[in-house]
This record gives sequence, structure tokens and C-alpha cells, in this order.
Amino acid sequence: MHRFTTVITLIFIFLPMLSLANDINIDNLREQYSQPAHLWPKPTLDEGVEHVEIGFIPIPTFPQANPFSKEKVLLGEKLFHDPRLSRSGQIACASCHDRDLGWADGRAVSFGHDRLKGRRNAPSIENSAFWQTLFWDGRAASLEEQALMPILDPVEMNFSIEELEQRLNQNEVYKAEFKKVFNADRVKATDIAKALATYQRTILSRSSDFDYFLQSSKQKNEKAKLAFSKKLSDQALWGLHLFRTKARCMNCHSGPLFSDNKFHNLGLTWYKRELEDLGRFKVTKQPDDVGKFKTPSLRGVMNTKPWMHNGSFANMEGILNVYNAGGFKFTKDPNDEMSPVTSKLLKPLNLNYEEMKALEAFLHSITASPARGPHHNFYEY
Repeated sequence: MHRFTTVITLIFIFLPMLSLANDINIDNLREQYSQPAHLWPKPTLDEGVEHVEIGFIPIPTFPQANPFSKEKVLLGEKLFHDPRLSRSGQIACASCHDRDLGWADGRAVSFGHDRLKGRRNAPSIENSAFWQTLFWDGRAASLEEQALMPILDPVEMNFSIEELEQRLNQNEVYKAEFKKVFNADRVKATDIAKALATYQRTILSRSSDFDYFLQSSKQKNEKAKLAFSKKLSDQALWGLHLFRTKARCMNCHSGPLFSDNKFHNLGLTWYKRELEDLGRFKVTKQPDDVGKFKTPSLRGVMNTKPWMHNGSFANMEGILNVYNAGGFKFTKDPNDEMSPVTSKLLKPLNLNYEEMKALEAFLHSITASPARGPHHNFYEY
């Protein structure tokens, strides 16, 4: 009898949620979102928020100072997977950015030299060509600048420029490859960085179910149009609409990357506690930046758990609950200039269970299998 009562109670708890789901006109939503993106329903944005509509990943451009070549990509790929770039000869870039793990490493925080534990989660390098800054705190302004930082970091690869150049210049194969790519007689760290950056710019997400759905509006054949449209399930389609409206995700997660390329404080600073991380402040030294971290891309997000700057969440439901509650709220302490403040963009959402599951379904729909290597478009150069 007790078990029966419990079941009945649960049914009554979830009935309002289910009725809300039944109120959604999926056919109407599918019709609206099967149009070109500029005809979609208007997103819910706070005043002053700039955004670019979510959509396809474009083909990246390459800087004038480091133009593309196939040979440079191949050299960068070799360097990326070569542990000789570390002092121990045991850690490669790929150690923390494994393609089978979504180009991350599946750990809360990464291990480095002598198994030293880092402080931050290794982000995926997919689509890194489109970041305006690199690292969680944005301390690098380009992939070329970023490339050498893990090599020099004493906790990561623990090497030096001089020793790195000396080691690779003792390798006649590398010397010949650098001569071919850069027309230089010696291997230089700046050229190592250029090769690594070029390789990373070619690692682009595969087409997700959402990308296929976007192609439906371009189909002239009705059967093909329906097939592309159905790549997005009804639940994920509802999640797309919630993502752009009630859930307010577009305030930070917009554009092809599903990121605004900016820095925000979710309240996960652990200020004055054991896991304290001051985030963007370490770069700018501005007290208002304490606890701010770069908005991560959501493309491929379900491949790269655990999430957040310190890998503190291994369950997407937990993350959605945080956002649903409006984040972890901290206000300025008038007696502490450094006290972090939670972003005003985070507000309680009042999402019910079915809406949360729809959002999660949408996140799955923007997650394709990890890229296997350089995007096929680069083989056409």
C-alpha cells in the first residue's frame, strides 16, 4: 500500500510538467525553425547584450603572419602528438587533448610533469580557430601565443625554449621538415608555435544533428527537406526554442561557437576557500574580473565532461539545475574590493523537469562525434 501511495504521489507531482509539455505545439515550432534563421522567433536577451545567431561553423581564416599550408598542418600534427616537446619526454599536447575524448582529457583537471595536478579543466581544441582569446582566463591572444605556454608551464610540460630548440635541432628529420615548411636552417620555437597553431585551426566540429536540421530550409526537394528537419527530434526542437527564449542561454551562448567569447562569473570562484581561482583577474588585475571565466563553446559539449573551469560538474542535469536557480549568487562586499560578484545575466528560470530534459536533448543535438583530425575542406587547398 505504501509503494502504491508513493507511485500515485509521483504521478501527481509530474502531471503538471507533462501538461506543460503537451501545451507545446511542436508542429508550429518545427515550421518556425524550418525557416532561415533570420525568421526564427526573437531570442530572449537582456538589454545591451550583443549576439550573433547560432548556426554553422564557418571555414576559418589564417593570419597573414602564419598562412596555411598542408605541409605545415602535417608538421603541426606531428608536433602535437610528440612527447619530446616536454622535459620528461612523456607528455604531448595530445595527452590533455585526446581526440577520442572530444579533444579534452575526461579529467576534472589535468595531470602534468611528474603527475603534478593542474588547477583547471582541459578544454577541447575543436573550433579553437574562432576564439578571440585562449585559456579559461583569456591570457593568450592567439593560438600562436598559446601554443608554447603549456610547454613552458612547470606543472604541465615543464620545458624551456632553449632546451626545446636544442632537442629538436638534434633531430635531422625535424630539421628537414622545418626547412621545407619555413625555409629555415634551424628549428625555432616561434615556428613550432606556428605549426601547432595551424594544425589546431583545422580541427573543426563534425556536422551535428542541429547542423543537418539547419540545412532543411535550403532543400528544394520536399522529401529531403523533411528528412533534414527530422534530424532534430521533437524534444530537441523544443530544447532549441527554450535555449533561445525562456532559458535565456543566448545571453552568453550565441554564434557558431555557442559562445560570446566573453567572461562571466557564475559564482564558482570558491573565493577565500581551498579551491579559490580568481580567473580573469589574474590577467587583467581588475577587481571586477575576479571569478570570471571565458564562456565555453557548447558545440560537442556532451563529449567533454566533466565541465566548468575546474571540472566540478560531471552531470549535465546538475549544471542545468545551477542555471535554473540563477547561479550561485554573490554580491559585492563593501569591505572587500576583491569580493566576486555573480553575473547579472544569471536569473532564476523556473524551468520544469520536462523543459530541462528538452534543453539537455538540444545539447545532445549540437554534439557530433569528435573530429578525427583536420577538416576535409583543408585537403582541397
